Amino acid sequence: MSSEITNEYVHALDRQFVFHSWSIQSTLNPLVIAGGQGCTLWDYNGNQYLDFSSQLVNTNIGHQHPKVIAAIQEQAGSLVTVAPATANLMRGEAAKRILSHAPSTFSKVFFTNAGADANENAMRMARQFTGRDKILSAYRSYHGSTGSAIAATGDLRRVPNEFARGHVHFFNPYLYRTEFHATTEEEECERALQHLRRVIECEGANSIAAILLESVPGTAGILVPPKGYMEGVRALASEFGMLLILDEVMAGFGRTGRWLAMDNFDVVPDLICFAKGVNSGYVPAGGVMISQPIAEFYENRFFPGGLTYSGHPLAMAAIVATLDVMAEEGIVDNARMIGQEFLGPGLKALAAKHPLIGEARGVGLFWALEMVSDRVKKTPLAAPVMAQMKAAFQARGLLTFIVENRIHVVPPCIVNPAQVAQALAIFDEVIGEFSSKHAA
Repeated sequence: MSSEITNEYVHALDRQFVFHSWSIQSTLNPLVIAGGQGCTLWDYNGNQYLDFSSQLVNTNIGHQHPKVIAAIQEQAGSLVTVAPATANLMRGEAAKRILSHAPSTFSKVFFTNAGADANENAMRMARQFTGRDKILSAYRSYHGSTGSAIAATGDLRRVPNEFARGHVHFFNPYLYRTEFHATTEEEECERALQHLRRVIECEGANSIAAILLESVPGTAGILVPPKGYMEGVRALASEFGMLLILDEVMAGFGRTGRWLAMDNFDVVPDLICFAKGVNSGYVPAGGVMISQPIAEFYENRFFPGGLTYSGHPLAMAAIVATLDVMAEEGIVDNARMIGQEFLGPGLKALAAKHPLIGEARGVGLFWALEMVSDRVKKTPLAAPVMAQMKAAFQARGLLTFIVENRIHVVPPCIVNPAQVAQALAIFDEVIGEFSSKHAA
């Protein structure tokens, strides 16, 4: 290919031939990206961007980490692909490393291609193991866009995709927009658990296979559960003989300043779904961590599921290298420290300063700014204004992850204090400008 590639050529190529997800195709104007390193991306014209989206909240070790790239290249030189029924060194090493961060009751890993099919297979296992059919999941959730995963998802994207059976939703805690008329985290927790108990009773406990829950709901708004909630959900699942599946796809592997987001709570689930940060998305991969009782269940029973690329060698090599790099370079500790000392305090200071910010909430490097036009009424900032704000951030060299009326502040877990300060200054400038025009 010619070395004279331009933004205009790549943009035209995309618009002529590429069909994009979750989009009205005629309205698209995709940003052109040519390369990246660490927390920085750039285009063919030399414009640079500080990535505070981690793309889709997955590049936890940043872009183009040399050790992970080298591991992928080395694996490509020896074995590019192999069927999942074989034994492969990298697959075994990846599973071993993943399980080292799980509770001691976990013993096996089933590998998938991404987070959606991880959740699909976890639900499949739960239904077989319990002999029950229904799956309970939260309205404020996202579990993927495949058949059962999108039906389990709570947001409205599930509605045109509700082809799978047996899915029931409940309200999880969200004090800022409480469904339970709560005024404190304690009230929100207690009433949310009582609500879940009533849903279980009304649906028939003996018909429910599992509760599927994001440890920290991400796309739904980075809703850190109140103290005691996760433990309460675990207790309800155990009381009624259901499994607890924790979806760690977005929140896992360093994002919350812990190896797994569930490590922030005193809870041990039965199945754990993962993807994204496990290898920073360098090669697509996901999977299900399986606790010992469920693993033993399948010792003498047929598991009716499989994927051509389950445990793909390139993806496995990326997992092994990523988890080793995260341990060697203290990346999880960095995420916790930067979140506690720089990003969290900085975002809370912005919320105190700008009337467009209704709430700043989060943990580790997993934060959201909830944007409102009226703080008293908590009126969500209109979608066109959010789109204009996203464009203003981008024009100043900051890439953001915006969902509805929320700015999700989710930089790579290698981010440093200077980069946080740079991003906070841009947030301050842009939100200040928009506050003068749109705040009540």
